[in-house]
Parts: sequence; C-alpha cells; structure tokens
Amino acid sequence: GIGGKQSLADVEGLFGGDAGIVAGDVTDRASVRAALSAGGVPDAAICCLASRSGGRQDSFDIDYRATVNCAEAARELGVKHFVLLSAVCVQRPLLAFQEAKLLAEKELTAGAESMAYSIVQPTAFFKSLLGQVKAVQGGSPYVMFGDGTEVRCKPISEEDLASFMLDCLWDPAKRNAVLPVGGPGPAMSFKEQGELIFKLLGREPSFVCVPYGVFDAVQAVLDFAAGLLPALADLAEYGRIGRYYAEQSMLVLDPASGRYSEELTPSYGRTGLRDFLAEALREGSTKLEGQRLGEQGVGARVGIE
Repeated sequence: GIGGKQSLADVEGLFGGDAGIVAGDVTDRASVRAALSAGGVPDAAICCLASRSGGRQDSFDIDYRATVNCAEAARELGVKHFVLLSAVCVQRPLLAFQEAKLLAEKELTAGAESMAYSIVQPTAFFKSLLGQVKAVQGGSPYVMFGDGTEVRCKPISEEDLASFMLDCLWDPAKRNAVLPVGGPGPAMSFKEQGELIFKLLGREPSFVCVPYGVFDAVQAVLDFAAGLLPALADLAEYGRIGRYYAEQSMLVLDPASGRYSEELTPSYGRTGLRDFLAEALREGSTKLEGQRLGEQGVGARVGIE
C-alpha cells in the first residue's frame, strides 16, 4: 500500500506462490485497471484500502478517491461483484476519514445495476484493543477513560473478517447490502478488557481512570494551534480521532433509540478476544507481534511509539 513497508517480494512471500501478485497505483484509475486485467478480467474484486494517518487530505485521497478509482476500474472491466471493507463507525460520522468512506460507499451503491456490491463494516480489530498489553505485562496499570464501563465493542479477528468478506461472494443475502459485523461473544467494555488482561497475566487489577474532560483541554490547544498554523490541522484531527474512539462504542447504532446496541450487532466467526488473548499471552507465543497498529495507531501519528 501507499507508504507501506513491504516490498512486492514480501507480499508474494506471504502467499507462498499460491496467488498471482500484481502492482498498481490506486491513485491512478488507469493503473488500477491495468493491474486488475493483468491475469484476465476477475469475476469479483475486494477492496481494503484505508488511510494510514486519518488526516483529512490523506483520507479523501485514499478512503474516497483511491477507493472509487478501484470501483470504477472494476466496473469498466465488467467485474460482477465489488466487496468494500469500510467501518461500523461511519454510522456516526464526526471525522474526516468517516466522511470520505461514506462518499465512496455512496458512489458504489449508486452503480449497483452495473456491478453488485457488499459493504462490510467491522466493529473493531483485536489489534486496536491491545495497545496496553505490553505495558500491563511490565507492571503498569491499565488506563481507561471515565469509569471504563460506558464504551463497549464486539471485536472481530482478522481471520474471521476475511472469511466473512469471502462469504459475500456467494451468499445472496450479502449482495447489494451494507453489512455491519462483530466477532463472537458478548460486547466488552474497556474495564472488562483490562480485567481480562490482568486475569490472564495472574495480576491483581490496577486501573487509572482519566476523566473525559481532559479531551476538552487538549483539543482546545490543538484546534488553536491548527488555526494559527494550518500545517498542524492533521494533529488536531488526530486528537478528534482519539476522543472518538474513547467515547463511542463500536457497535451498531439503533436508529430508533439513537443508542448503540449489542443486540443489533451481528456476531460472526470462531475466535473471540478472550480466546485470542489466552493464547497470545502464553509463554512463547508470537501472536501479539502480528497485532501492531504501526503507522495507523494514534500514538504513531503524533510521534509516540
């Protein structure tokens, strides 16, 4: 991907020779079209593009324009079905990348007569919830906002999500549909996630509760700085991203009540967060190494590892 650290050879190695790998520039529709047709016109296309930073310009370049380039190139070639990876958080759009994703979804659904679509909106990935595991392993407390009970999510593993997206290709019920999806098991609050980590590590729970009001002060400073120096606009956006995920549940929003609903959030797959962590925290396991957010973590965006 754009700004990615893997070479074409690295990607080919991941598939062990079982798939043909071609390269194209997603910011150039002609390049995408050439790549898609390199091995013959495909019957279906799956698009998992997402901005690495979440900054406004990057979001509209990738989550919107590059995504639409892929969809338009696929449609021009006669691809029958386009599966798009989006996110459940677009149901309450307060951020630039959410606006960009919704615009791409709108263009995709408008062309359903010429190319079927499935828009997959996962709740949260395991990796987005595991940022504090290493710190807790080292003896640090678990940090959460408020009392840690208000925000909940039903995370899904990457493997289960991949399986769900493939199901879209042959399940008629998933054709021309917007599909929110979470993993198996009950929704968990931040506090419950912390308690689970401590339990699996055999430690007595220790929490630090940060008041939500901290966001007001930090965001005021960031917005003021961005007003003086437009180059800092993305930094202010990163602050809004951090606040969003601290305050909003990653569940389906009930249109009738305006509240997030665990009951309305579909469950799919075999691996819940509890089972994943139980295995990942066993001595000798390397599972956590593959769950780093890297450049997509808010910390990395502001220069913090």
